[in-house]
Amino acid sequence: MTLTKANIVDTVYSQTDLTKKEASDYVNQVLELMKETLESGEEIKVSGFGKFEVRKKGERIGRNPRTGDEILIPERKVLRFKVSQVLKDELNGNR
Repeated sequence: MTLTKANIVDTVYSQTDLTKKEASDYVNQVLELMKETLESGEEIKVSGFGKFEVRKKGERIGRNPRTGDEILIPERKVLRFKVSQVLKDELNGNR
C-alpha cells in the first residue's frame, strides 16, 4: 500500500475533532510550508524521522545509452532524504 495525501487527510480527520475540509487544509498547509522551506534552500529536520535537503548537482558529461554520443547534463537541484538513526533502528527491529 502507498501512503497518499488523501490517506493522511483521512487519518488526521479520524483522529481529531476537525472537519474533513479543515483536516485537508492543515495537511495542505504543512506540505506547502515544507515545499517553501526546501525551495528557499533550507533543510527540514523531523526528529525521529529524518532530514530533507536540497543539493545542487553540477553540470556533467553523460552518454546517450542508445547512440553512445556524449551529451551535456545541465546543473540541477535534487531532493535528498536521510533517515534518522531512530527510524533506521525501528525499521530493523533494534528498538
